[in-house]
This record gives sequence, C-alpha cells and structure tokens, in this order.
Amino acid sequence: MPERKKLLLRLDPQVYDAVAKWAADDLRSVNAQIEFALRQALRAAGRKPRPAPEPEAGEVTE
Repeated sequence: MPERKKLLLRLDPQVYDAVAKWAADDLRSVNAQIEFALRQALRAAGRKPRPAPEPEAGEVTE
C-alpha cells in the first residue's frame, strides 16, 4: 500500500462535532469519515481517484 499523505486540517468546531457524530454513528474514526466523505464528493463530481497500481508478481514492495 502506498504511504498515506498527512495533512493538517482546521475545522470549525461545529463542523468537527457533526463529523465526529456521523463517524460514531457509522463506527468509523473521524479521519476515516472525512476520507469517506471526500471520496463520495469526488465520485459525485466525476473526479474519482485512480486506484494505485498493483505490484507485479515477484516485485518487492516496502
């Protein structure tokens, strides 16, 4: 799996609270819920990310 990107995100406290409640309702972390919502938005906008290429047979990955 490729290394995950890290980013600092500043949110309005009310937005964070709403996302945290949504995440708890869906049994996800806040981070996973934000990624889920972003993926939904990308799909809806026709900008779905390309999947990472699969390693070739016998290829060593770190």
